[in-house]
Amino acid sequence: MTLRLLGQGMTASDKILEVSMGIDDFSSEWLHCDRISTYVARMVSHSRTDSLLYANLLSSTLNELLETVFSNHGSGGEFICRIKRSGANDVIELTLPCDDTALRFYMDAAKVLERDDLTDVYHEALFSPGKQDPRLGLLEVAVDYQAKISIVPVGGQLTLSAEMMLEVSR
Repeated sequence: MTLRLLGQGMTASDKILEVSMGIDDFSSEWLHCDRISTYVARMVSHSRTDSLLYANLLSSTLNELLETVFSNHGSGGEFICRIKRSGANDVIELTLPCDDTALRFYMDAAKVLERDDLTDVYHEALFSPGKQDPRLGLLEVAVDYQAKISIVPVGGQLTLSAEMMLEVSR
């Protein structure tokens, strides 16, 4: 695993932190989702007005996205998690290997995320008595955190990006 922490001299859309590891290593243990999200959130929350609240919100959103990647990815290759700031917005960017099955999942999810009735779709998925919808984490981040989610496939990889405002200026 590689960790890069960036800081002073950043511009508005610079990376704050980047973690990379093999996707096979990441997907070998479900607890990696929680451990990475907690660690990353603590590392980047120190300069926020309410660092505890910010760390909690970032950890929650990142964990949902990591759990989605954990369950839906291609084999082999690198997994990269980047945290960026773009003005007042926070950006979580995940790059992962993507095979045909994962690509179908993410492209179908992208179509759902564009729907006008996204809140209804999310609530239906959340309260469904059947099997959990595998898009639930993406839906939660999009609805509960008003994140703009983009999914961009390039070659055998895919970049999932979620941009949202986790800290409200006082």
